[in-house]
Amino acid sequence: MRGISETVKHLIIINAIFFAGAFVFGFRDIFFELFALYFPHNNLFQSWQLVSHMFMHGGVQHILFNMFALWMFGTTVEQVMGRRKFIFFYLTSGLGAVFLSFVVYYAQVLPLISNLENAGFSDDLITQLMNLDIVRGNRFEGRLLYEQMSPILESYSLNLNSINDDLFMNIFELNTMNFQSMVGASGAIMGVLVAFGMLFPESKLMLLLLPVPIKAKFFIPIIIGLDLFSAVTGVSIFSPSNTAYVAHLGGALTGFIIMYFWKKSQFDKYRWN
Repeated sequence: MRGISETVKHLIIINAIFFAGAFVFGFRDIFFELFALYFPHNNLFQSWQLVSHMFMHGGVQHILFNMFALWMFGTTVEQVMGRRKFIFFYLTSGLGAVFLSFVVYYAQVLPLISNLENAGFSDDLITQLMNLDIVRGNRFEGRLLYEQMSPILESYSLNLNSINDDLFMNIFELNTMNFQSMVGASGAIMGVLVAFGMLFPESKLMLLLLPVPIKAKFFIPIIIGLDLFSAVTGVSIFSPSNTAYVAHLGGALTGFIIMYFWKKSQFDKYRWN
């Protein structure tokens, strides 16, 4: 591939291999169970998913957009940073996206878990209820939760009569949040985008839907601002509604912190070339 740096080329190839395995060769369910990132309360969670999810994508549009952005910005950033530094930066930005996603997840989940604990539910019982399969098609169904949790409650000397509407909704919300999964290179790429903006603030870029050249020092904060707006309000502007906006913010923030530190320390013992 011409006009592309070595590490970026290999990252794109790895992403393509994972995509082919999941969609082209028909192993979608297996690949997503193994390599998508699930939250730690989910029985499908594995430690390698912290990295492997960065090479998984949900569809053709998802991978094409991410790989285009990686090629467009990553090549230039790698040429400035060098291979080792770029790999560290890319993966760390992706892990920063995971970290912020986990922080937000636990901020939402822990109060619900606390409510169930106060109602006398044990940790093991809560974990079992969070991992019930209540998905049919693309929907979580309360009826399935009601049916499946009955024998589990009985094994703990409880019954459905002990579950009021508030507790039922608590369990339903925990289940829906626990079965969310995260895929895509977007968090890592947001870090790369921030690095590009800090290295080349005067470069002019354009949004697809707004073909007006905007300097990188303005363009990138606009993109981050849109992600922040969508994360807070739940309103998607340019991206699909299931986009992990919090992960985007985590990657961007991590990228900024690393770049800030490197720029501050570029002439002292912490410099890494």
